[in-house]
Amino acid sequence: MNIAKHMEAIFLAVVAVIGATTFATAGDAPQRSAPEVAAVGAAGGAAMPVVVVSARRLSAAEKAQLPQ
Repeated sequence: MNIAKHMEAIFLAVVAVIGATTFATAGDAPQRSAPEVAAVGAAGGAAMPVVVVSARRLSAAEKAQLPQ
């Protein structure tokens, strides 16, 4: 049997099997409850962390000196 002659049929059979298994295994998604969200506000007393970046940008000459 020459496989090259039957590649189209093999491809269509594979697509049919993949399509059938996709529909067979696609069920309803499990019901999940909404995630619990903790209420954080002024009453919580926790301060929000703040990140401050104090670096300066490199000039074109400094960028050119960096190893590649």
